[in-house]
Order: sequence, then structure tokens, then C-alpha cells
Amino acid sequence: MTDGLWVYLATSPLLWLACTLVVWLAATGLAGLRPGNPLLNPILFSIAAIATVLCVTGIDYATYFEGAQFIHFLLGPATVALGIPLYEKLALVKSNLLPLLAALFVGSLTAVGSTVFFSQLFGFAPEVVASLAPKSTTAAVAMAISSGLAGDPALTAAVVVLTGICGAIVVTPMMNAMRIKDYSARGFAVGLASHGIGTARAYSVDPVAGLFSGIAMGLNAVLTSLIVHLFL
Repeated sequence: MTDGLWVYLATSPLLWLACTLVVWLAATGLAGLRPGNPLLNPILFSIAAIATVLCVTGIDYATYFEGAQFIHFLLGPATVALGIPLYEKLALVKSNLLPLLAALFVGSLTAVGSTVFFSQLFGFAPEVVASLAPKSTTAAVAMAISSGLAGDPALTAAVVVLTGICGAIVVTPMMNAMRIKDYSARGFAVGLASHGIGTARAYSVDPVAGLFSGIAMGLNAVLTSLIVHLFL
């Protein structure tokens, strides 16, 4: 009877939706024990925990995603919501428009161009190159770009998360080492390089950094969708 109950629950989307939410709450609680510690990243912990659960239980990703897709759906509205901080601080953005646009263009061009260059240098397949190219933009946009370029959206999602986690870990030590004290510049840089995960980290350091990181993430999503076609 127990085996039959598990078989039923394991294929239920609600189980894996609940599992995802519980793991996330545990991860954020763990991160709260040491606020500001980039190594206690809730996303990194959640990925490791859920991957372990799936391996131990023998559940395939497709079954898990039947439940997780309800959360995945929210990527779209979350992406649209990126326009809110831009609207709220439009006057501040206008006063720094030229340097922001210059940083945006150079940062986006470098992120896509360097990824494509090194991917081709190491002989990666065209599908892999297309999957890696939009790694520095937010997941929903990156996956759409990858799909349009005949890439693998699943690979893109994994690389986007890895990029964000790495950025969140190194951003504060790197900015401190470079003695960059302007939080608007720090935030804009991390938003360009490591999208939403980096933006969450920026908000935990300083509200101004988080604001400019969110603006950079939103603008970079638009520009990357255009620039990527220059290389592929």
C-alpha cells in the first residue's frame, strides 16, 4: 500500500510544486542565518537539494517539471515587472543616460561577443554556441533567444543560473578590490553581468545598487536580443 501511495504521489504535480516551495523556504532561511554571505546563495542550495531529491527518488526531470512549471510560468510576469524600477527612477536614469547607455552597449556586446568567440574557438557545436550566447540576460529572455537560434533552452537555463551565482559570489569582493564605491555603478555592472541573481545580491548590499542592477538587467534583456544576431 505504501509503495502504491508513493507511486501516486511521485507523479503528482502538486508534490513537486510543494517540494520546490519547501526547499526554497529552507534555503532562504539558511541564507538568513548569515545575511550578506554570497556562498549561502538560496538558488545554489535549492538546485543542489532538488537535484539530490530527484536522484535519490529516481524521478525524471520531466515529471518534476509538471509541478515546477507553475513557478516557471511566473518568469514572464517577473520579466515584465523589470520595467517598474526604471519607471520609478526615470529622472535619475535620465540624468545619467549617456554613461549608462555606453556601459550597457559595451557590457552587452562584450558578454555576447566573448562567449561566442571562445565557444567557437573551442569547437563547440552551433547548437551549444547558440545556447551559451545569451547567458548574461534573465532566464526567460535567454531561453526565448536560445530557442529562436535553434539552441537548447534547458542548457541555456542552466548556464544562466551558473552565471548569476558566480556573479553574485564575486561581485562584492571584486568591486571592493577595484575600490569602486559608487553603488549605482556597482549595481549597473552586476545587473549587466549576472541578471536576476546578481540583482538580488545587489539589493542585499545597498538599495541603490539593487535599483540600478534591476535597470541594467531589464535594458540588457532588450539589447541582448538584438546584439546576439550580430554574431549568430
